[in-house]
Amino acid sequence: MPYSSLNPTTGQLVQAFPGWDDQRLKQALEKSHDAQATWALTSFARRAEVLRETAIRLRAQRDRYAAIITLEMGKLLREARAEVEKCASVCDYYAQNGENFLRADDVKSDAGKSYVAYCPLGVVLAVMPWNFPFWQVFRAAAPALMAGNALALKHASNVPQCALAIEAVFRDSGLPDGLFTTLLIDAGQVTGAIASPHVHAVTLTGSEAAGRKVAASAGQHLKKCVLELGGSDPFIVLRDADLELATDTAVASRFLNCGQSCIAAKRFILVPQIADEFLRRFKVKVNALKLGDPMDDSTQIGPLARLDLRTTLHEQVTDSIAQGAVAVTGCKAVERKGYFYQPSILDRVTAKTRAWHEELFGPVAIVIRVAGEEDALRIANETPFGLGSSIWSEDTARAEQLAAHIQAGCTFINGMVKSDPRLPFGGVKASGYGRELSRLGIHEFVNAKTVWLR
Repeated sequence: MPYSSLNPTTGQLVQAFPGWDDQRLKQALEKSHDAQATWALTSFARRAEVLRETAIRLRAQRDRYAAIITLEMGKLLREARAEVEKCASVCDYYAQNGENFLRADDVKSDAGKSYVAYCPLGVVLAVMPWNFPFWQVFRAAAPALMAGNALALKHASNVPQCALAIEAVFRDSGLPDGLFTTLLIDAGQVTGAIASPHVHAVTLTGSEAAGRKVAASAGQHLKKCVLELGGSDPFIVLRDADLELATDTAVASRFLNCGQSCIAAKRFILVPQIADEFLRRFKVKVNALKLGDPMDDSTQIGPLARLDLRTTLHEQVTDSIAQGAVAVTGCKAVERKGYFYQPSILDRVTAKTRAWHEELFGPVAIVIRVAGEEDALRIANETPFGLGSSIWSEDTARAEQLAAHIQAGCTFINGMVKSDPRLPFGGVKASGYGRELSRLGIHEFVNAKTVWLR
């Protein structure tokens, strides 16, 4: 079966779902296309009403949705509850602000009247990952639907129950049939979906490799595309940083979601004056993390989502150690049922090690020691990725100066990198292009149409 719910805590199969053939995919996209034509004529007030009702239902059934997330991909239950709440917040945000964001802009020209109108594109194909199986979908769906588009979801194959639950909550909230559709197709059918005349744009959150394939297909068929791909976020700690705050946040940022986050802090770049003391405090806090059942609210580290992810992570760690990195703590799998890996720190990571060049998607922090601020900035940018970044310093004016030169979609100063409906989110370089969230996010999938009147 192409779609299987495997419990990462036990490794056991929960439920399997048969995949669709190409004919069923074609019919679903045709239905979405027809439904969108009517939805585009629906008032902003009606669209907002659906989003507000969706937010209400998400909050009312938060624990049920959170349990599905935890069951399918191993996220801590309390983190899953927060994810559901965040989905409700993005629905409320676009319900409140969407109409204003899409209000026509009057422009003075040689016309008697001219303006830019923002019109829906049509059906947006969303290819989404497993690591935030509700949030990634809602941050694309809420603005797309508010703008008058339809959304067809190709979700990750290991979270089918999450995908179907999201479809159901939209339907139960009054969204007309066909405007949000879960496509139970395999990766090989995505190219055909993009090629369909009933699909008008594509958004993908996932790996760099997947992004290249989707972008190539979208380009071939002249479809608008937004990509949010991997990251290797620098966490730069300067000599005057508040080390207690920095190490607390370092643990939260690196080990949230068992380290399976594109915007997790991944490279801890330390100047000499604080390197040893930062690492001492960091190690103590990492070693104090409690590993266990993600359904237990006292657990701080759950399993990785899949066995192959753990296997790859450990190969990256062992290769890096063989190449000169130093294992400070952890750096091995846990001998128990499920896909657990010890929370880990690798020190003395250099350009000779695999961990320097690749994204480590799991509970492993890498420490890079640098000569000073200029070296820290150079190394922060010495990566193919450019998603998030953070700087830690009591001299915030100096930190802002450095932030201007970091090649990333965002820089947080003395704070943990996160997404927020009010702020644009996305990357540069191999981390993708386009923006989600905020006013920019809803503008990605509309036609900015000039209207000129004599």
